[in-house]
Amino acid sequence: MSTVSRKIVGMAVVAAVLAVGAAALAKALFVQATTTQAAAVTLPPTHAGFDYQIGSAYPPSAGATVVTRDHTASPAAGLYNICYVNAFQAQPGAEGEWASDLLLRDSAGKVVYDKDWGEALLDISTDAKRKRITDKIGGLIDSCRDKGFQAVEPDNYDSYTRSGKRLTADHAQAFIKLLSAHAHADGLAIAQKNTSELADNRTANGLDFAVAEECGQHTECGDYTSAFGNNVIVIEYTDAGRSKACKTWGGTLSIVQRDLDVSPAGSSGYVRKTC
Repeated sequence: MSTVSRKIVGMAVVAAVLAVGAAALAKALFVQATTTQAAAVTLPPTHAGFDYQIGSAYPPSAGATVVTRDHTASPAAGLYNICYVNAFQAQPGAEGEWASDLLLRDSAGKVVYDKDWGEALLDISTDAKRKRITDKIGGLIDSCRDKGFQAVEPDNYDSYTRSGKRLTADHAQAFIKLLSAHAHADGLAIAQKNTSELADNRTANGLDFAVAEECGQHTECGDYTSAFGNNVIVIEYTDAGRSKACKTWGGTLSIVQRDLDVSPAGSSGYVRKTC
């Protein structure tokens, strides 16, 4: 090999090393930035009085210091406010607000629905679609920030379990990571909503606390506390579920029983009970 050839090879090696080093540095800076964002958020207080108001906003119940409200509502003054966003499914009747190809479809081309709530599942099966959905949901998260909420609760993380195997847990986690990064960039904490089977991955998925429906009823609260410690908010919908949750976790977790329709205070169906 000539001297010139050796020099060319040597320069190529140096360039490759520098490229690898630059990539490693970029990755380190990204991890550091993500960690800093997560560290900057404020988590809800643990074992606090809680009011779940995703159906309609109303004056918080006496003793409540934490409240969840829909992203269309305003925060409650003086409380820790969590912003509810339906992130993995379209709101009932809102299919037209989404591009047709972002709605999950079956082999016949029909939209796949969450049959219990009449909500179309969003198609989070590819990187490109997840990015487009994140752009839209990210705008809602931005509105939560602008209104003064401290955290966001993206609902239906478990939509893959209702997809007829068209979506997977990996798809859900890839999407929640995008939402977590967006929330943290906005200075908001982000909750894992239900989906106890993925709780152990909460750190990798960038999730700060848990909102667990009926974990007392289904004896799942421990699945959340093993991953999130006492940073778990429990919502039950039956007396039996509340009783079970309170018996074991009443001294450490935030627990409330609401009616299934989360009706506003003063309405005929309104239920709110605590430990």
